[in-house]
Amino acid sequence: MKKILVVDDSALVRRVLCDIINSDNRFQVEDKATNGLEALELLTKKSYDAVVLDINMPKMTGLELLKELQKRKIAARVIMASTDTKEGAKVTMDALDLGAMDFVHKPSSAMGCKREDFRDQLIEILGAVTESKVLSSFSKPFSKEDAKPSKKMVDLLSRHEGKLGGKRIVAIASSTGGPKALQSVIPKLSGRLNAPVVIVQHMPTGFTASLAERLNALSEMNVKEACEGDELQAGTVYIAKGGQHLNINCSGARHVIHYTDEPAREGVKPCANYMYESLAKSKYDVAVCVVLTGMGADGTKGISYLKEKKKIHVIAQNEDTCAVYGMPKNIVKTGLVNQEIPLEQVAQEIMMNVGVI
Repeated sequence: MKKILVVDDSALVRRVLCDIINSDNRFQVEDKATNGLEALELLTKKSYDAVVLDINMPKMTGLELLKELQKRKIAARVIMASTDTKEGAKVTMDALDLGAMDFVHKPSSAMGCKREDFRDQLIEILGAVTESKVLSSFSKPFSKEDAKPSKKMVDLLSRHEGKLGGKRIVAIASSTGGPKALQSVIPKLSGRLNAPVVIVQHMPTGFTASLAERLNALSEMNVKEACEGDELQAGTVYIAKGGQHLNINCSGARHVIHYTDEPAREGVKPCANYMYESLAKSKYDVAVCVVLTGMGADGTKGISYLKEKKKIHVIAQNEDTCAVYGMPKNIVKTGLVNQEIPLEQVAQEIMMNVGVI
């Protein structure tokens, strides 16, 4: 049975969270804490399979606790309980930078926490995180200097300009552990990349704009939350909005973003399968499909369908570097994967397969 630590300053929310967690026979709430300071004391003495951590608490906040864990090199699989306010979304990105593995969108009231959709989400994330081989990363947050593309690689690709041939697009799917993984990919891409990059990262409404802002600040490429009607341009990264399904439609010679509002698919919204399937009718000659860390199988059906219509090159993140080896594992099983590689090599292979301008 997996041992869980729950950290929240609200007695009522703590009780609801504990009831949800204990209702699944895989988990047991081992301890509870009312603030980060109490949690720190527990974490210095005991280890847990996961920590469910609130952000705003007296004495020591969730972010302050994560910083202290990094300082003391205390490893923990942390799930943040986050609100969907703009400030809450930004703080959540900060928490993921500091080593949190994922987050659950916590309703604003204890009654809201009793909803079935919140329960299901929390249990699903707990299941994935507690099975992960990866613990908190103690590396310093990415800087633009750390992340910039290799000049040697870009120079080499420039000398071979035009040899790849055809119009190309990069389509990335990611979920649990994805925001951190994307920081190891997008900032390492050249701003002269000869293709647009479209990303479906599983996130609820309100969080994807903060993710785009964070990646944009680190990257040579222009990174934005994709808007309805955006025309895809080489050298730009488009991140699907949380809570909507992103499609890529042809409009004459142009390719534009179009959102649809079907129910969740594969249990997620946005769902990468829609993105990949929509590319089947595009005028791109080659789609470079990249599947990063995440639970479930999103992307597998879409890429399999796309393979029947288009030339594709499929890159999957390898198991050793995944927070959760679910989505990559499922696409690897199809036999469609051209490369299964460590996360740190993904940006290089994307550039090798699309070139630079």
